[in-house]
Amino acid sequence: MAATEAVFPQIETARLRLRELVADDVDTLFAIHGDAETMRWFGADPLRSRAQAAQLVELFASWRTQTNPGVRWGIERKADGALIGTCGLFKWNAAWRSCSLGYELARDMHGAGYMAEALRGALDWGFEHMALNRVEAMIHPNNAASARVVTKLGFLQEGRLREAGFWNGRHHDLDFFALLRSDWVARSGGALEQGS
Repeated sequence: MAATEAVFPQIETARLRLRELVADDVDTLFAIHGDAETMRWFGADPLRSRAQAAQLVELFASWRTQTNPGVRWGIERKADGALIGTCGLFKWNAAWRSCSLGYELARDMHGAGYMAEALRGALDWGFEHMALNRVEAMIHPNNAASARVVTKLGFLQEGRLREAGFWNGRHHDLDFFALLRSDWVARSGGALEQGS
């Protein structure tokens, strides 16, 4: 993935379209990121204004131009075109062939398998286009639903980072999960070339 890639990488899954976040998404992002319950384990304080949501769209867009680029997709439901969350690969270390995974979903969309479906598409893309060998995720120990999603995708918990996060005025421990390319290839029936 080139830092200046001209065309945003859109991904289609059975029920979802992963696409670029745009200015028209600000109100929906504010609704998701402003919901204290949804953001409880996200790793950042809930947004307090629409202007902050607009800055978030700009921040996610800027990831593609950073020295270690990343990509953040809006997760759109094909059935009605509704934006229901975001997911992304960021903190890409091309030399080490690794990056971090982040995601969130509107509260009323939980439990329908949308995030696992979106992350499968994002991970397929990352292993193929970013030549990743390792994807890491940090998850709050109390966020059992998120841990289940990544575990279902093949991530293994490698440990706990004590007081690694700080939001809502306090420090939080974070469980550290990782997925290796070899694990992904084995789970996907060898769809990816091991050496690419």
